[in-house]
Amino acid sequence: MVLPLATRLKPSQLRLVRSIHDTGKLQLAAEAVNMTQPSASRLLADIEAEVGGALFDRQPRGMTATALGEAFVRHAQVILAELDSLAAEVGSLQSGKAGGVRVGSVTGPAVSALLPALMKVRRIAPDIQPTIEVAPSVELMRGLEEGRFDFIIARISPDSDARAYQAYPGRTEEVAFLVRAGHPLAGGRTSLRAALEYEFLIQEPGSPIRLAFEQAFLENRIAMPERITNSSSLLIALSLVGQSDTIATQTHEVAQMLSGIGTGLTTLDLDTAISVPPFLVIHARKRKLTSVAQRLLNEVLRHL
Repeated sequence: MVLPLATRLKPSQLRLVRSIHDTGKLQLAAEAVNMTQPSASRLLADIEAEVGGALFDRQPRGMTATALGEAFVRHAQVILAELDSLAAEVGSLQSGKAGGVRVGSVTGPAVSALLPALMKVRRIAPDIQPTIEVAPSVELMRGLEEGRFDFIIARISPDSDARAYQAYPGRTEEVAFLVRAGHPLAGGRTSLRAALEYEFLIQEPGSPIRLAFEQAFLENRIAMPERITNSSSLLIALSLVGQSDTIATQTHEVAQMLSGIGTGLTTLDLDTAISVPPFLVIHARKRKLTSVAQRLLNEVLRHL
């Protein structure tokens, strides 16, 4: 069976014909593609035999393309451009300068580490295509197990097999009480007991912030607040806190960001520190990270 012409031609043949067309001289074309003139002459003869006709008219002043040659060069330029584009894209993917990366994070480090790291990477790799999801650790761990994330910034679930993951230490987070700027407790030192008079918006039971919140009240022998709305939604927190005297628990980094962007919110000056166990940067041991995912992960670690 005779193979189609397109499958029999090689990139080196296409480049030689293009170079002859551009220079009009076989010797100059041979030098441009790093061939000797005799080798280039034999290769051109082979190409013309494959095509079934002359691609160039040989004249004393040089070589000019025939109609067949013009058609050949036109298509050769398209093919070579695609090959060059493919080589560039493969190189970018292998070097971590392009490609997709999927990251999940709890809210605090998403603000303090992931976004600054992404902006840093974007300056040297503008063509990356990141997907970021902010969610509680339990949801993020499930997503990592299902292969929906390249890596996550979260806390390993108690029921997860820690041996299945590569984890890098993050840092301890502090819990802040977020309120509207006109809140009765804002502007002065306050206590957990004083905060009991107000409704709270707290993350769901079992979440790290909720556990740290409950532990702080237990250690200080103070009863838990009676009026609690359970939600991890930052949008609900912004809406509820902005319209009432509700107190919302957030990590210190998130609360500081929100109070500094003209939201009319602030944090209470608590006399009790509430700490959340350190988060981790986690990826599955069995799945090799792509170059772009590894580049972003390394930058996240530098921001911790």
